[in-house]
Amino acid sequence: MSDCLFCRIAAGEINSRIVYEDQDILAFHDLNPQAPTHILIIPRRHMDRLSGAVQTDAELLGKLQLAAAKIAVSLGVEKAFRLVTNNGRAAGQSVDHLHYHLLAGRKLMWPPG
Repeated sequence: MSDCLFCRIAAGEINSRIVYEDQDILAFHDLNPQAPTHILIIPRRHMDRLSGAVQTDAELLGKLQLAAAKIAVSLGVEKAFRLVTNNGRAAGQSVDHLHYHLLAGRKLMWPPG
């Protein structure tokens, strides 16, 4: 989608500080970090949100989870991190492209907000 910010980042049209990439996934530093470590993990293929996923997306969704764990190890935060996805505007989703926030580097409280 040409008007999707994250699709444009995945296509290389917008620069980002990439920490991980493969053929299906891209991960980069959030421009407005909410923790000392704040990485956005996206599928390269456009998906609006998690609630729009279908059974054929199961493999990709699993790859996103495994990539998050690998990224946490590479950044040295594997012992304590939070992985969050917001689904819809009322839940705090600001970009309509499925993405996970990997947050670490400070004590993360519960409930989150």
